[in-house]
Amino acid sequence: MELSPESFTAAFEQWRPHLRTYLLRMTASAADTEDLVQDTWLRAVGRLDTLRDESSLKAWLFRIASHLAIDFLRQQKRWPEHVTDICKTATLQNPAHFQEAMQLAETSPHAQFEIREHIAFCFLCIAKSLPLEQHLCLLLKEIHDFQLREVATILQMTEALVKYHLHAARQKMADLFEARCALINQQGTCHQCTELNGIFNPKQQAQAELVKIKMVRAAGQADKARLLDLRMEVLREIDPYTSGAHALQLHHLAHNRRVMEKYLAEKD
Repeated sequence: MELSPESFTAAFEQWRPHLRTYLLRMTASAADTEDLVQDTWLRAVGRLDTLRDESSLKAWLFRIASHLAIDFLRQQKRWPEHVTDICKTATLQNPAHFQEAMQLAETSPHAQFEIREHIAFCFLCIAKSLPLEQHLCLLLKEIHDFQLREVATILQMTEALVKYHLHAARQKMADLFEARCALINQQGTCHQCTELNGIFNPKQQAQAELVKIKMVRAAGQADKARLLDLRMEVLREIDPYTSGAHALQLHHLAHNRRVMEKYLAEKD
């Protein structure tokens, strides 16, 4: 039986937070995310007659949201693998941004830096270096808990193609973090988690915080695929809109988005 617009709106509100998180991880823009969530609702309301099974509402909404986001993101370049290096350099050259972040950390109850939060934030940014199809498959299957067949339906791909994109995405992300992340590899070049902890939590021992993180405890014993799984476990546990540090992380994300827009424009 077809949902009434009123019943659908109530059901949509149940899934709105999940859609926002998914779309933010795709777009890296809170403003674009809100536009896409609203567009998803409008598109869905206009197509209620195509919803055959109310139990599949979540997948149906994610399908609509995904294709709206694909249309939007195909107009943009993917971010480079060294996005965090570029944004770190830009931050060091932008005292105003740093001062805003410090003020947030000092005044907002939702801007307390945590290393786990930054692990999730780092994943969000670096994943935007993946080809779009790989990024989508990774998010839907590994982060938002859809089954393989559901991902295939959402993206209108064969299951074999979803498997291919998922394998390629996992391999690339595992290799990137193995080479870059100093938390899991002492030879890694990126120390931003501990550097930022020293800035925002000068009295807190970074090492004491690190040992609380399963991924860090497993470093040296687990292979890179398992370490990637543990990293994604952190990501699943942290909602960028409701976490204890979401104000600070969204502030960082807005900065990174501006930096990357400028960087990519200058590369043209």
